[in-house]
Amino acid sequence: MRVETVGCCYQLPSPTARKVTWSRWENRDLDEKPTPLPCIIVSVRCDTLHPVTPLSFIYRVLLFCLVLLLAVPISARVDQGPPSTATVNAVIDAFFDLYFEFHPSAATANGFHQYDAKLEDFSRSGVEREVSSLHEFLPRISQLRSTKLSQQNADDLDFVESQIHARLLELEEIRSWEKDPDPYASGPAYSLFLLMERNFASPEDRLRSVIARENQIPAALEAGRHNLKSSPRVFTEVALEQLPGTIDFFRKNIPEAFSSVKDSALKAQFRASNERAISALLKYQNFLQEDVLPVSRGNFSIGEENFRKKLLYEEMVDIPIPRLREIAYTDLRRNQAQLKDVAARLAPNRPLSDVLAMVRKDHPAPRDLMPTFRQTLAGLRQFIVDKQIVTIPSKQEPVIEETPPFARALTTAAMEAPGPYETVDTRAIFQVTLPDAKLSPGQTEEYMQGFNRGTIISTAIHEVYPGHFEQFLWSQRAPSKVRKILYCGTNSEGWAHYTEQMMLDNGYSDDPRLHVGQLIDALLRDSRFIAGLEMHTGNMTLEQAQDFFVKEGYQVPPIAKLEARRGTSDPTYLVYTLGKLQIMKLREDYRRQQGDRFTLKEFHDRFMEQGGMPIKIIRRAMLGDDSPTL
Repeated sequence: MRVETVGCCYQLPSPTARKVTWSRWENRDLDEKPTPLPCIIVSVRCDTLHPVTPLSFIYRVLLFCLVLLLAVPISARVDQGPPSTATVNAVIDAFFDLYFEFHPSAATANGFHQYDAKLEDFSRSGVEREVSSLHEFLPRISQLRSTKLSQQNADDLDFVESQIHARLLELEEIRSWEKDPDPYASGPAYSLFLLMERNFASPEDRLRSVIARENQIPAALEAGRHNLKSSPRVFTEVALEQLPGTIDFFRKNIPEAFSSVKDSALKAQFRASNERAISALLKYQNFLQEDVLPVSRGNFSIGEENFRKKLLYEEMVDIPIPRLREIAYTDLRRNQAQLKDVAARLAPNRPLSDVLAMVRKDHPAPRDLMPTFRQTLAGLRQFIVDKQIVTIPSKQEPVIEETPPFARALTTAAMEAPGPYETVDTRAIFQVTLPDAKLSPGQTEEYMQGFNRGTIISTAIHEVYPGHFEQFLWSQRAPSKVRKILYCGTNSEGWAHYTEQMMLDNGYSDDPRLHVGQLIDALLRDSRFIAGLEMHTGNMTLEQAQDFFVKEGYQVPPIAKLEARRGTSDPTYLVYTLGKLQIMKLREDYRRQQGDRFTLKEFHDRFMEQGGMPIKIIRRAMLGDDSPTL
């Protein structure tokens, strides 16, 4: 005799019994149609039937079936409905715990200071552990996504899963950790900068974290020595250009930042750890110069398939490459035509090159660059309030500082906002790169032309009001941890670039010089779009990209060189223009849907409420459909 159950079979010790069958239990509700519940179907079969079955035996069978029922997972027995937000949040928390374990500097940046004494493990084994951990975590996301979820939870999980695939693509296929020497030095420097720039703890406590991280820097640089192979020459050149500034950062900036510390024993520990870090950096510099540069013949291009996947995973953009190329060139030609029209109004009958030269020469002296930005920001904020452009959810204003040395080779201006979970020092720092003191007067003039007054306005709009600083202020209101921490480029940079044109379209200024500056910046982003796409799909060399920035993007040679080189290690820096165009289309689609109810402020506020999600997901939230983003 045996008892058979769905999916399994259990032998019973008794040789005889009557046939007993339960087909199902039902949950009956007076207002609803009876709904069958999952059950265990039990058949008790025997070769002979006893005329009288003892009641105790029936009890034993019932008890046995109850045990079987309890052994089945609850999810298989009773429909519990969609997972609770708490269940989803637990998985999201687990993901960030995993991510911050491998990226403690990101944890510090986001305001999670339990990771402040740790540095990234740059070793090959560290990479392999991260890859393995991410693969192991993916099923947890998939399991939740296969259930009924609220739209917000489903979108959050989609974004997290996509970001995991993006990280795996980087580690397993693109493998920059085997090609790019710079992160092994600039990464640790940035991790220390995060401990320096904010007073989230006492100087003594932060210095202890600096010492702990500095003690791990020699291992990070040694990992670079072992990992690097087939480095592209441009990667090695950029790393070598950055290293002197990075070493000066250790020699000067870090000690100055903690000069107030009086604890002699702690200061002695710092001197020792700092000297070891500087020594390791000098050795790494020599290694790159003597051993790596002569054999740096690798290819920086990630290839068309990796480019497509990178855009898909990071931005949730699945537009085919030929269509992307068409979008980019269409916007380039449109902005070129607009620039010619504005230049003709500014200086009739003069060649465009003369007009651009005239506009570029209208720039402040290097010593006046910071004060000029401060004056500009005050006017921008008031305009936003007066014209009801978007809600500014705080009275906080940014601090303006010079870009730290380790970041100057690849950026002219940037917003360094505090993390969404930073609770003590919540200053947002607008960083501006001044011309290097070592430049000749002619080189300084050429560099400062990139900070002409029109471009200063565009930069201030992009980085501060209502660009990245505005995004930071809104991030405090984001409805979930995912939307507070994660940002995709087409959202973050797309919004900031979108605001440059939007502010002028809404009357910030009718000065044609400012429009020239805005269009030059738009052409810069168009050139990034095309250069990044073409360099990484094998259709453009670095030299051709640099030439493209000058001839088609109307950029001065120093900016063209910097931008083309950036594109070698930042393949998808098309996100600026791509995101801007996606937001402009969303705005017009939303305008049609809302009709007379549409206001620009309400559109912008609703957009900002979504956090850093891909535009595809924001369209779903605002329009209620999955219509194309472009």
